[in-house]
Amino acid sequence: MHKVAVVGAGKIGSTIASLLSGAYEVLVIDQNAQALAALDARPRPATAAMPIDDPQTLAQALGGCFAVVNASPYHLTTIVARAAKTAGAHYLDLTEDVAASRVVRELAADAKTAFIPQCGLAPGFITIAAWDLAKHFDELHDVRLRVGALPRYPSNALNYNLTWSTDGVINEYCEPCEAIVNGVLREVPALEECEEFALDGVIYEAFNTSGGLGTLCQTLAGKVRNLNYRTIRYPGHAAIMKALLNDLGLRNRRPLLKDILENAVPATLQDVVIVFVTVSGLKEGRLMQETYVNKVFAQPIAGAMKSAIQITTAGAVCAVVDLLAEGALPQAGFIRQEDIPLAQFLGNRFGAFYAADEDQLRAAAE
Repeated sequence: MHKVAVVGAGKIGSTIASLLSGAYEVLVIDQNAQALAALDARPRPATAAMPIDDPQTLAQALGGCFAVVNASPYHLTTIVARAAKTAGAHYLDLTEDVAASRVVRELAADAKTAFIPQCGLAPGFITIAAWDLAKHFDELHDVRLRVGALPRYPSNALNYNLTWSTDGVINEYCEPCEAIVNGVLREVPALEECEEFALDGVIYEAFNTSGGLGTLCQTLAGKVRNLNYRTIRYPGHAAIMKALLNDLGLRNRRPLLKDILENAVPATLQDVVIVFVTVSGLKEGRLMQETYVNKVFAQPIAGAMKSAIQITTAGAVCAVVDLLAEGALPQAGFIRQEDIPLAQFLGNRFGAFYAADEDQLRAAAE
């Protein structure tokens, strides 16, 4: 049985441990002993309470692991990646941080194991779905990726509840965003280019956020006219966040903003994840468009209620762990999300969480 270490026992890390336990020998590492004690995975995984900001110490704890799944905060990404390389383990993460992902790619250059960053929802599955659609065209014009993790019952001015990492939300609202505009790879500001659209009778807004494209900009450079990623929210959210970050200066006081949000905006498990990809271009000389749309809702996993963002993020990286263990993916070097076939992903027991078929969803949850 393969041994897999999960670094981070938060909302996503604990869900990853729950999904992998039984099929893998799981070790969960976190500096918070209380978080480790609260794990509800069955069978219960091994745990190690220790600091994770020292790559050498962490590497010792990772000895003998087949793979390391990094579910720690984004600012620890490179530390965990270096520790995994030292330990000789495959490395997977969920980060949306562009700078950290570039370092991971450099670490992978001479690695004897696989390095697969950005294995979550966005970046992650959204990239796999977009690349699959893009391959259907002879000439690409526009590729638009839209993803949102939203409360089903918003009740505040932000029209938002906390569903995942507050640090991650703030980071994607503040850092520059990659895009291809009129054939040119460039950076665009977060929270800008706000648009509105309707889906199933509900109005949403979508705006630039950082990190959601993964490596797709580099893959499609010179091959597409326009490529962009935007986060979906309910109308009015972007305007309030811009006021907080820009007018009140909280962009430069992120710990204070985190404290405000976590003490004023309730968390919820009653959420929905929306995935919306549109690709247009030429097929056999005709201008055509293809769209992938999906909604994933919160549901019980192994008897415990999990939010949609927990399910989609943890399910995505667990599917990649399975494919890696099966030998369906390269076993060394840097692996892009575009290298993961959509059909294989959706055919996986964890990838089935993204399937629209209710029977598949029910089977995956059991």
